[in-house]
Amino acid sequence: MHITCLDLEGVLVPEIWIAFAEASVIPELKRTTRDEPDYEKLMNWRLGILKEHHLGLKEIQETIAKIDPMPGAKEFLDELRSITQVIIISDTFTQFASPLMEKLGWPTIFCNSLEVAKDGEITGFKMRIADAKLATVKALQSIGFETIASGDSYNDLGMIKASKAGFLFRSTDKIKADNPQLPAYETYEELMTAIKAAMAQ
Repeated sequence: MHITCLDLEGVLVPEIWIAFAEASVIPELKRTTRDEPDYEKLMNWRLGILKEHHLGLKEIQETIAKIDPMPGAKEFLDELRSITQVIIISDTFTQFASPLMEKLGWPTIFCNSLEVAKDGEITGFKMRIADAKLATVKALQSIGFETIASGDSYNDLGMIKASKAGFLFRSTDKIKADNPQLPAYETYEELMTAIKAAMAQ
């Protein structure tokens, strides 16, 4: 039995932190896991910038409320869920993800959680498990699933490489050049075709 594991940001929805960087006019916050492989280092750096600018969860959620899935993302996800089980595995946080999951038709998502003070300051974050994407894929495999995975960033490479079939989707030129063995696609039609072919093998 197959199960498809997808990244969220950059694959189905725009990058939340890039959208917030533009809304808050803080260009440093545009740095994502496409640029920094160490997610905890990246998040601690982000929290430092938020504290410096006196910004909290409320401001970020106001930006997220205006974000829509990428054109074609919901249709792609609906079709994919009609032929196979799908789990979105993301390093984002439940406090960020819920409005986006509603717009995508409430798919299953495994992500992390923020620690938020009463005044709305984000004081920390709790990762669900270390190296969550790879660990989740391995756990699914241990209970009899063959995994197919797709993502766009450094933190997706583990689950992509560990799966029966793995694909880069709308990734950076550097990540594609560093991983020439991984098929890379730019459209949902291409990705759907690749997933269906993998399932047929």
